[in-house]
Amino acid sequence: MKDIIQNLNKAFENRVRLGIMSVLMVNDWVDFNTLKELLDTTDGNLASHLKALEEKALIRMKKQFVGRKPKTSFQATDNGKAEFRQHLDALENLLKNQ
Repeated sequence: MKDIIQNLNKAFENRVRLGIMSVLMVNDWVDFNTLKELLDTTDGNLASHLKALEEKALIRMKKQFVGRKPKTSFQATDNGKAEFRQHLDALENLLKNQ
């Protein structure tokens, strides 16, 4: 049982980070406001979790202007997708072995 718990990735333990990665796994790029709405979180809370995932190179950020307004979008990196799949596999194994 101890091995199964060790395979869980601490980067995805928080519900917001789990939500961010879940959304980014099935969408190419997702903008900040869409993530905020989908995850029902505040600007500051979302920004801190996005920064943490970006620092671990699990997601990447793209800033652009649409008209005169800035738009920040995010995408899961290949490494981020692989690590998230491993985390999901570890969760599945944990549930199967209970």
